[in-house]
Amino acid sequence: MKAVIAEGLIKTYNKGSIKALDGLSLDVEEGTVLGVLGPNGAGKTTTVRILATLLAPDSGRVSVAGIDVLKHPDEVRKIIGLSGQYAAVDETLTGWDNLIMFGRLYHLSANAAKSRAIELLEQFNLTEAAKRPIRTYSGGMRRRLDLAASLIIRPKVLFLDEPTTGLDPRGRQDMWGVIDDLVKGGVTLLLTTQYLEEADHLADEIAVIDHGKVIARGTSDLLKKQVGGERLEIVVENQDLTAAKEIVAQVSGGGGINVDEGLRQVSAPVTTGSKALIEAAKLLDEKGIHPLDIGLKRPSLDDVFLALTGHVAEEKKDEEVLLTQGRKRGK
Repeated sequence: MKAVIAEGLIKTYNKGSIKALDGLSLDVEEGTVLGVLGPNGAGKTTTVRILATLLAPDSGRVSVAGIDVLKHPDEVRKIIGLSGQYAAVDETLTGWDNLIMFGRLYHLSANAAKSRAIELLEQFNLTEAAKRPIRTYSGGMRRRLDLAASLIIRPKVLFLDEPTTGLDPRGRQDMWGVIDDLVKGGVTLLLTTQYLEEADHLADEIAVIDHGKVIARGTSDLLKKQVGGERLEIVVENQDLTAAKEIVAQVSGGGGINVDEGLRQVSAPVTTGSKALIEAAKLLDEKGIHPLDIGLKRPSLDDVFLALTGHVAEEKKDEEVLLTQGRKRGK
């Protein structure tokens, strides 16, 4: 069963001059994790806000757990959780008070809100900090509390919009552990991220979006296969780059050669694996070139993204700017 369905979503800003979503379609199977991968401005946050009833599309169809999001938003809000890019907690209150407040806003009784707050503080390792003001929390603690608040009603579907943005590597790893536990508990999850490693680690499937539409979808391994298997990489001194390029072209067949002068690296996809590596090493030796590094590299999601979009995952104008502009105009 599909827990989330979005079909043909279009959303524009600035009186139609900027198209945030351009016919975007995706779905999420119940009990799975879909990673939505894309650069700033690709349409990730706009998609999440539409799915979570916070924003209406110009056109398209959306349903969550079989409920039409546009026709019955109140019913959808009863079964979803949302954690945005920035922790939506009140810094003047304690962690405990924040969770109680969220519980009451969800119409839990006072006793039920207290009971749920105790459970979540323990689950997210925040019990000792429960009575401290949020302003004293670290970035990772705030993110964990924000995620805890999104789980107050035990949602069937959870939307996480770049949940590890701003966290250091340790904080990111901790958050991955929390998300892994949620998935094991049966929550259906749609996760947006710019971190390719994050999508690789957490998602059952990955949808790559760019310019407001899905441009590729599949498992991490399937997407990596689209790049063409292993890559031969050779690092040499600057004066040897041209000769190294000729050698790589010879052993790889000449397709998809990339020369990075800054890294002094020449690379290309190869189909013969270690055979190509051995042949390249032999040709380098014959020309008297001593590589600084040589090896085979399995494609990463970074390679996939670059191959699919022609740019790295950090480029383009931040989508938050467009969303803020839209809110200021009352859209």
